[in-house]
Parts: sequence; structure tokens; C-alpha cells
Amino acid sequence: MNDAHTGEPILSLRGVRRSYGDRHVLQGIDLDVSAHEVVALIGASGSGKSTLLRTVNLLEPIDDGVIVLAGDDISDPRVDADRVRSRIGAVFQHYNLFPHLSVLDNVTLAARLVHRMPRTEAERRATELLAAIGLEGFAGSFPDRLSGGQQQRVAIVRAVLTEPELLLLDEITSALDPELVGEVLALVRSLAERGTTILMATHEMAFARDVADRVVFLDHGLIVESGPSAEVLSAPREQRTREFLARFL
Repeated sequence: MNDAHTGEPILSLRGVRRSYGDRHVLQGIDLDVSAHEVVALIGASGSGKSTLLRTVNLLEPIDDGVIVLAGDDISDPRVDADRVRSRIGAVFQHYNLFPHLSVLDNVTLAARLVHRMPRTEAERRATELLAAIGLEGFAGSFPDRLSGGQQQRVAIVRAVLTEPELLLLDEITSALDPELVGEVLALVRSLAERGTTILMATHEMAFARDVADRVVFLDHGLIVESGPSAEVLSAPREQRTREFLARFL
């Protein structure tokens, strides 16, 4: 974990609201994420964690508020959403790998087509990252030859290949068998140790305590409690936080 974060936030949300009809999913979210900080969003299903991440990645419009990425108002409706997404790495519950492409081509495709990275450079970086997580022997394999944990690690490598300003992780272990969770979390831990700025939704409380600098507890679209991970998870101040965490004891 990182001990200090200075300067302007990489990500800043102010008064962010999102509703579906009468259902208020985000009810005025204020949140900052500093450079090299790891922030874990926790909360029950339906608390707004995934919607918050999707609004940051411009996959969901907001009804009110402002989202700023490294000084740029990305909630402005005139913004180029694809250009914003090229600055953000995102990994969701399902791997979304292209089944007809090899692991190497899956990992390098966005780097080459969106970021115009030369193929040789993209493949060099991809090979290094795959080797670092023990998948160098799978570069030419197709996704159906990999386990779920291996596929999710490939998806993470794809997301970080271009060194995004911010990495969003949405419950990336929820679709995995328990024995595969550890290898994915180990990769995220290594990214955090390298200084990657991460905003993640997770139900892995022990992992959040070990890796996140800060934990934010959401309940019905509201931030109920936020603070250092060990503090919130070990000695929460709010009754609603205590009730939620009691499920994991």
C-alpha cells in the first residue's frame, strides 16, 4: 500500500447521481482518488459499486454532478467518450476476451488500434507482462485453452498494457472458482505495489484490507463510511458498516 498521496486527484467525483426511473442508484457521490492510490469500494449487491465504476468509464450517463479525470471534466456531454476510455483501464467480472484471437493478439489489440502502438512494441510489452504472471507459454493459445483465472489475468494485462491513468476493477473474482481467486488477486497486488492507481469494487475483505489504501462503504447509493482500509474494516464507526461487515465474520 502507498503511504502518502499528494497533488490533485487523478479522479474526482462531485455530487454524482444516477437513477433508473424511481430507483436512485447513486445519490450524490463525492469521491477523490489520488495518484498511486488503491481505493476499494465495498457494499452489498445493489449498493451502487458497479454503477459508479461504469459512470467513470462513461458506460453509464450521470443525471447530475461532475466527474473529473486528471483535470478534465469527462462528464461534459461533448466529451469524446472513446478518447476518455483510452486513458482508463477497465476489467469487469467477465473476461470479454475475443475467442478467435490468441492471447497475444487479445492483449495487444487495443494498444495497436486505439493507441497506435507499433506491433513490435506492443508485443514486447505483452510478452514481458505475460512472463511476469507465468503465462508466457500461452501467448499463442486461444482463450478456450485457459482456465478462468488465467483468462482474467490476461484481461488485466490487456487493461494495463498501455499504462492507463486509472485502472477500474469490478468484482473481478466473482465469476471464478475459489481456487482461482488467489492468482488473480496476486496480480492486482503486484500492480498496486508498482504504483498503479486503482479503483476497485470487491467482496474480498481480507484482500481489501491488505492491498487498498482506503475503503469506501456504499449503501443504497450513498457513501456511508470512508477511511484507511484497516480502520474501516477492523473498527468501523458507522452501524450500517458494522452490520455489513458482520456477514464476513
